[in-house]
Amino acid sequence: MKKSFLSAAIALTLSANAVHAADLLFTPGEDSRFNWESYEALKSVKLSGETVSVFGPWMGDEKTNFERVVAYFEQATGAKVNYAGSDSFEQQIVIDAQAGSAPNVSVFPQPGLAADLAAKGFITPLNDTVKDAVVKDYAAGQSWVDLATFKNQKGQDDFYGVFYRADLKSLVWYSPDNFMDAGYDVPETMEDLKALTEQIVADGGTPWCIGLGSGAATGWPATDWVEDLLLRTQPASVYDGWVTNDIKFDDPRIVGAIEEFGWFARNDAFVDGGAGAVSSTDFRDSPKGMFQSPPKCYLHRQASFIPAFFPAGTQLGLDADFFYLPSYASKDLGNPVLGAGTLMSITNDSKGARAFIDFIRSPIAHEVWMAQTGFLSAHLGANPELYSSEAAKKQGEILRYATTFRFDGSDLMPGKIGAGSFWTGMVDYTGGKAAKEVATDIQKTWDALK
Repeated sequence: MKKSFLSAAIALTLSANAVHAADLLFTPGEDSRFNWESYEALKSVKLSGETVSVFGPWMGDEKTNFERVVAYFEQATGAKVNYAGSDSFEQQIVIDAQAGSAPNVSVFPQPGLAADLAAKGFITPLNDTVKDAVVKDYAAGQSWVDLATFKNQKGQDDFYGVFYRADLKSLVWYSPDNFMDAGYDVPETMEDLKALTEQIVADGGTPWCIGLGSGAATGWPATDWVEDLLLRTQPASVYDGWVTNDIKFDDPRIVGAIEEFGWFARNDAFVDGGAGAVSSTDFRDSPKGMFQSPPKCYLHRQASFIPAFFPAGTQLGLDADFFYLPSYASKDLGNPVLGAGTLMSITNDSKGARAFIDFIRSPIAHEVWMAQTGFLSAHLGANPELYSSEAAKKQGEILRYATTFRFDGSDLMPGKIGAGSFWTGMVDYTGGKAAKEVATDIQKTWDALK
């Protein structure tokens, strides 16, 4: 009787495992493009009976896509993962951490909040093995480590998380048809981009569509311009010092980056509608001039989300395409990339939490979401052939060839600066105010906060 019961139990377990495996989006071992070795390696981690709680900002389709990734961790290790998503994540995680009820793993949409919690002792630092792996496995790996290194309760630096899923901002959009008709080539250096800008004017066209309008947030698109141009004119260490205000806003190097933006935005001949229209043009409407006939502009610098505001029916790769905002050939600053990303950190330590972080930095965790939609990865071990679209693959290549990656600077600054005086200052600048004066005013606001 015991033997019969045991045999039935084993059969039931094997059947359950088979059903669970069948629920995986991509069957392990079938598609050779996936890094199944990294999946098989997970099986050495025995977590049967353990539950890992994960909390983050992903809801809707993003939640579904992430849970499809998590299923591979569950299947390989035997653990159960409970993911909860909330549009109030940034407020709730602070409440949970202070109450001692934080999840095992938290998904931070930007590192500033994680840094605040780390300084209060609410995040568990990761070991050197994980840190060294990120340096080795990620493009511009040291940049990703730097972005996840914060002060602990004692004021000392510790490494606190692994970035998973990136967003890209260093892009210039254009119409291939317009370029072909005019005989223009995609520029490979900043010098080439400026020469193309001047050539378009010489040919009777208008190079750029630029719009800063965004309701109460008017001005923010210019902050991205300045950040990108600072990374192309100064070392990343200057950018880092600027974000923390160790380098003042009115430092000549920062003023210079603002004036670089002005080279493009404050020249009436360079911008659709003239420089005076820059601040009043809604950022969602500004790229539409590229698709008119004849084109009202040829170039538009904006992040990877902007196709959502292109005219209906616009096909990426055919009607619209993009290229990397190039760096200066005359400056030895590599290929910097501006963007954003979500940070996975341990907010309630456990064996399962540490195993989950190891999973998140494995190729298979990246590839399963890459093969769905809405995911970019800087992981060098993840196969770019798995991206769900050519546009995603091309953006992924930009990340892979980056020598420096930096997070959106305004998002890391105090709210009254990054979402306040920096925005309004850029509106004043495009309206004719001197860069030095604008920068001095912003610095005065920052000084007042101190």
